[in-house]
Amino acid sequence: MIEACVAFLFGLLIGSFLNVCIYRLPRDLSVVRPRSYCVSCEKPIAWYDNVPLLSYVALGGRCRACGTRISPRYPVVELLTATLFFIYILRFGPTALGLKYCLLGAMLVALVFTDLEERILPDEFTLGGTLLGLALSPFVMVQDITAHAIFWMLGIQASPRVLSVAESVAGAVIPAFFLWFGGWLYERVRHREGMGLGDVKMMMLVGSFLGLQGALLTLILGSVVGSIIGLAYVKLTHKEMATYELPFGTFLGSGAIAVTLSGPKFLEWYGGM
Repeated sequence: MIEACVAFLFGLLIGSFLNVCIYRLPRDLSVVRPRSYCVSCEKPIAWYDNVPLLSYVALGGRCRACGTRISPRYPVVELLTATLFFIYILRFGPTALGLKYCLLGAMLVALVFTDLEERILPDEFTLGGTLLGLALSPFVMVQDITAHAIFWMLGIQASPRVLSVAESVAGAVIPAFFLWFGGWLYERVRHREGMGLGDVKMMMLVGSFLGLQGALLTLILGSVVGSIIGLAYVKLTHKEMATYELPFGTFLGSGAIAVTLSGPKFLEWYGGM
């Protein structure tokens, strides 16, 4: 429990940094310099006004300098990231697996909100995260059966590390390919873009960390929830269905977070279907 509480505090700090990324990366701004500033009056934020969660409450959700309301997204991202870190470390302990889930959870939170606000999924998280997932796969095993089954049918003997890398690659490539192909086919038939490459790259990220089963579950959950919420939103706001750009990456990211929170039992149930 102590380790999980420490992870919660660390998650608050990471969440604060993610807020910087969410605002700056879609605008091609450095996430290092300058230091945090008010996006309205552009005055630098003092350290005591930049304490995760506490400063937002103390300031009443407004900038000290100009009084402009601060987006509630800032405390939401901080609290969500911290909560995920707490749950992952509580479940997996201060282990390599727990750290891996924390890394994935942080990137997913950032992608959920950048897509929701800007309809952009930064390559720094999607492609960079995919490379990170692949790099971690020899050391933190990807629990899946796809590569195991293929190697067994081919009569190939492979070490657990090689199998884990193969599961990571399969998880990154297969769902992303079919998502891309579906978007390509839609564009050929309807003559307009149906799926952005950012969503495809995001599936690569998820698959590289969770394997094929986790990526497919993410795709199913994201598609179902996105369809329901998207349709309801369009109907309630009277927007044009044919032109409204659904933040599909937000739903994919939410689905992936749900899969990570469900733990291994969800993947075992799905694999046994």
